[in-house]
Formats: sequence, C-alpha cells, structure tokens
Amino acid sequence: MAFDFKKEYKEFYMPGNKPQIVTVPKANYIAVRGKGNPNEEGGAYQQAIGVLYAVAYTLKMSYKTDYKIEGFFEYVVPPLEGFWWQEDIEGVDYGSKDKFNWISVIRLPDFITEKDFAWAVETATKKKKLDCSSAEFLTVDEGLCVQIMHLGPFDDEPATVAIMDAYLSENGYVNDMNAKRLHHEIYMSDARKVAPEKWKTVIRHPIKKV
Repeated sequence: MAFDFKKEYKEFYMPGNKPQIVTVPKANYIAVRGKGNPNEEGGAYQQAIGVLYAVAYTLKMSYKTDYKIEGFFEYVVPPLEGFWWQEDIEGVDYGSKDKFNWISVIRLPDFITEKDFAWAVETATKKKKLDCSSAEFLTVDEGLCVQIMHLGPFDDEPATVAIMDAYLSENGYVNDMNAKRLHHEIYMSDARKVAPEKWKTVIRHPIKKV
C-alpha cells in the first residue's frame, strides 16, 4: 500500500475543531510563489497549482521511467498547502484578496533530493508542455505552532482564527508571524467536488511562549 502522509502524520493533517499546539518538523516542498486574488479565473494562483501538480505527479510516477530515485517508495501525493500574507496588514484581510502574497506548496517525501527535483521540473516541462520553471525546492522549518481544523468557506476563517487567538492568550502564548513564519493552510478537501460549507482546511499559525 502506498505511503499516505495524511494517515501517517495525522497530528499534522487531521487536527480536531479545537486548537492544539504542535511542533512541526522541517519538511521539503515543491513551491510556487505569487501575488493576487486566488479566485481569479486563469490567474497566477491557478496557473501555479497546475505547475505544482505537474511536478508532483512526475516525481510520484518516476519509478515507471528510466530515472531512478534512490530510496524511492510509492506514496500518495500530499494535499495542496499554502502560506499567505499581505503587506502592512496584521493577520489576514479577506476583503482584500488582490493584496495576497502566497507560496503555494505540495510536500515532498524526504528521499527526494534537489537533483531529483530539477529532473522532475525539466521532465514535466517537456512532457506536459507546461513551463514549470517557477517551481522551487523549498525547505520550511515551522517549529512551534497552533493549529485547528476549519470547516466551511475560506471567508469564514476569521471566526476560527479568533478561537485560536483566545486559546493562545489563555495558555500563555502569542502569535509569532513574520517574514519567515507565515499563516499556513492545508486544503483537505477538493474544492471542485465538495460544497463550500463542507470544506476542511487546517489553519496553522507560528507561535511563541509569552
């Protein structure tokens, strides 16, 4: 059976509907950076998603090619994730989606090296006739965080974030967001197939002890 990050690391992908504090280990990702409204039809965000999945599935299916990755084992492509921020805005202003900066990511298994990644970007560009040069190999060490499972549309996230913030203040923590530690979302539902009121999104914020 293929390795599934969601099942093997439930504490990071399937939190409950109450805040929990976790220490997230360093991980490698396929990443594409951009700006603007993620809902724009055919916009930069949707193009970035296409690049991410092209590279992700090229790596996943590499064992069927002549290119062999050392230590490879079959795995399920992990869910789409995103790091989000807006210039000069503390937290997130959902009414100003055009001001979003984002790093859209898909996690990589630890056995994939930067050399393997470069092969996948080149191969995906040729085979899928899609310029994948915007993809980068990104390592993120999130460390101490608070997270929760948000149920419902993205625009309803502020109410869930308020629950997280209240939990922090009650337990002696504060948010620690900066240029390197960002608002993080993990999309556990396929928005094309699931009604918005049933969307499941992990919201994760970097924190520190007061």
